[in-house]
Amino acid sequence: MDNILFTSYSIEDRSYVSFVKREIHNLVRTEFSVKRTGEIDIVVSELASNIVKHSGTGELLYRLSKENDEPLFEILCIDGGPGIQDVAHSMKDGVSTTNTLGQGMGSILRLSNFSQTYSLEDWGTIVYSRIYNDQEKKLPREKVIIRCLNVAKPGEHVSGDSCAYRSDGDTTFVFTGDGLGHGPHAKEAVDAAVQSFMQSQEIQPSGIVKEMNQNVKKTRGLVGTVAVLDHASRQWQLCGVGNIHSRICQGLEYKNYICNNGIIGLNIPSRLENMLLPAEKYQQLIMASDGIRTRWDLLKYPAILKYDPMILAAAIYKDHARRTDDMTVFILRLL
Repeated sequence: MDNILFTSYSIEDRSYVSFVKREIHNLVRTEFSVKRTGEIDIVVSELASNIVKHSGTGELLYRLSKENDEPLFEILCIDGGPGIQDVAHSMKDGVSTTNTLGQGMGSILRLSNFSQTYSLEDWGTIVYSRIYNDQEKKLPREKVIIRCLNVAKPGEHVSGDSCAYRSDGDTTFVFTGDGLGHGPHAKEAVDAAVQSFMQSQEIQPSGIVKEMNQNVKKTRGLVGTVAVLDHASRQWQLCGVGNIHSRICQGLEYKNYICNNGIIGLNIPSRLENMLLPAEKYQQLIMASDGIRTRWDLLKYPAILKYDPMILAAAIYKDHARRTDDMTVFILRLL
């Protein structure tokens, strides 16, 4: 399951840096060692300071979660600045465009277990870092890489969007849902749907959706899509109701999935069909709630498929978040 929210902070001037650093310090210090907490402080300070120095304004997104019962801190830095012409060169110590020591980007890379920077001229920069308690820990190797960027509507403390996934042998099941509206009642609906999805014994998406429809009837309802990836037969199956936007991308080519009309928990079609597609190496399933505009195009982001899928999720969020609803981008990359 991957339904832990990213907290969002806008960075507008230098006074925000110490505030955000303190908030994150208080969040992580109970889960991380004193040494690792101090290193997270450095990463946060450098990222927030870079926004002020190079862009003027930007956004920090972060969350604390668990991965195999170990604490994991993730942070995204998104700005709309001039971009970095040579990212690899900027990582070298002593490189600076603002007359500083030039050790910031390099320290972020050294202190993170995993960190990537994506930048385009006149578009901006995205930095994504994952930090574990053990600085030597490597990212686990799986059959798929799964990333979910879930941000609540501005002013809300909970999100009515949620993502979940589970594996059963050679089969991976994924779900993205959006409770009607936003706030606590929307969250109640999508939480009930996630519980139904995680406990379901059905093997086809249509069966999971039908079962979910029965299990969430006491809530206000939701829209949602279930995808099932069979690694043995190399086949996708998708079934959804409502306006979750789903694409399966092979390089820059893609196939959209058109959901059924209706609302899960209130009214769904009596007949639900599964869309079948071949599963191929390096395909990406991208699912987004309606807090994200649908007219995004991978052609706008050169070479982004070489990066961690969270970078792509952040790029779509950066350019297409409506900010009038909860916002979610879910990506599964097949390896």
